[in-house]
Amino acid sequence: MQNKFTIGLDYGTDSVRALVVNTQTGENVGTAVHYYERWKKGLFCDASISQFRQHPLDYVEGLEGAVKGALAGLPDEVKQNVVGISVDTTGSTPVAVDSTGVPLALLPEFAENPNGMFILWKDHTANAEAEEINNLAHHWDVDYTKYVGGIYSSEWYWAKILRTLRVDKNVQEKAFSWVEHCDWISALLTGNTNPLTFKRSRCAAGHKALWHEEFEGLPSENFLTKLDPLLGGLRDRLFRNTYTSDESMGTISEEWATKLGIPSDVKIGVGAFDCHMGAVGAEIEPYDFVRVMGTSTCDMLIAPNEEIGHLLIKGICGQVDGSIIPNMLGMEAGQSAYGDYYAWFQRIITEPVRSLLGDAAAEELSQKLIPYLSEQASQLPITENDIVATDWINGRRTPDANHTLKASFMGLGLGTDAVKIFKMIVEATAYGSKAIVDRFIQEGVPIKQVIAIGGVAKKSPFVMQTLSDVLNMPIKVASSDQACALGAAMNASVAAGIHATLADAQKAMGSGFDANYTPRPEAVEVYKSLYEKYQKLGKFTENNA
Repeated sequence: MQNKFTIGLDYGTDSVRALVVNTQTGENVGTAVHYYERWKKGLFCDASISQFRQHPLDYVEGLEGAVKGALAGLPDEVKQNVVGISVDTTGSTPVAVDSTGVPLALLPEFAENPNGMFILWKDHTANAEAEEINNLAHHWDVDYTKYVGGIYSSEWYWAKILRTLRVDKNVQEKAFSWVEHCDWISALLTGNTNPLTFKRSRCAAGHKALWHEEFEGLPSENFLTKLDPLLGGLRDRLFRNTYTSDESMGTISEEWATKLGIPSDVKIGVGAFDCHMGAVGAEIEPYDFVRVMGTSTCDMLIAPNEEIGHLLIKGICGQVDGSIIPNMLGMEAGQSAYGDYYAWFQRIITEPVRSLLGDAAAEELSQKLIPYLSEQASQLPITENDIVATDWINGRRTPDANHTLKASFMGLGLGTDAVKIFKMIVEATAYGSKAIVDRFIQEGVPIKQVIAIGGVAKKSPFVMQTLSDVLNMPIKVASSDQACALGAAMNASVAAGIHATLADAQKAMGSGFDANYTPRPEAVEVYKSLYEKYQKLGKFTENNA
């Protein structure tokens, strides 16, 4: 049998990666990364007000650059046997589009307007709108938030739409519909970007847009117009049905087949969010707790609907039938900052160096700093008197979303140095992880094992050992350093008809695991005490914010 290949496209916060995978063996035969040019320059963003926008040209250029780069140098036999492409992206990352599905920022009059661009997952400018959605939903006949943990987040679809319509009359007048990043890129590849006809992702719609079959799709017109008349009529210009990511979105357009140098019959899968496809790539099974550890974290769980489907799990980012694996309940949680927290502390140290000594000195320090701090912190003793911090440097995603919260620190003194602060930050992110695990268990969802993927999991033994100690659970790290792209390639293999199910694709294409961390009993006991301090600090911070 001739080998067939699929391409997984993984759109992260800073870059997009393409991975070419042999569907029979799981061998990664080609990969490339394209960094977003405009994002790299900090354009259209303002961290002081939590505004983070990405220009659609970064995504389109990244699509072409990453796929061509991954295919470069591969024999024609591989290129001509590419059968499918699937896309994963960050989310919720919606954009306003015109009636043909063109993002407004691709129109000349909106080319420099951040409100016509994709609103990145970590944009928190819609905190007030999220609170309005919660207040109305909790007093409506139907609580539309009940399948997303009972709290709607400013990181999500409706809050971002409402905020944008309120602050920008030009967008308000021109926006015909709104599209998630994972849906738009997939639709673009097929050549059909009509927002009324292309298939929408079950994953994106269920976790972020309040879609559920019980509601006959999206929240009712009455609810939306009560929220704000600006939303009137939009529901009919969005979607009723959603599709799981093992399904085909359609066939690649002639334009994109020619541009990428691949066959014209390549199937494009329905898109999904990066972490959900990452869980597939990590070979998730029922009651596995898969942690996608990067700039933030996403935590994935699946379970049979008949066992867990009756539960309404409080404070998470949604429970959606088929959002990860078809016919399984997909559950999502996570932290709004993980690697971003470490990067923040790195900037605190390196930016004065940049100002005083120049870019070269700052870059050299940046390359060495986190590994150095990790090595030194790993040698420090763990005591009940250690300093403690919360992990809410970018608000709290779960449990119980509240993006107005800030990080807090307790116990700093004149003897506190950079290494101790770094250790405190790493422990804070682990405590936030434990709060999520505890919530699932309290809500009746058992956790069988912990699997970690992502940059932090692969690069930082100190972080992973600390996490294992705080959770008091062993952790396996997936071998693939591109698990999200691998999961997308697995979904593409099913959408293209190579494998019958995702389970078959995982078995054939999985990479296994290459690291294991086990809790150290002496550290576990001390961390129990420190975690109690974290909880008290968190309550104090929340009550006095």
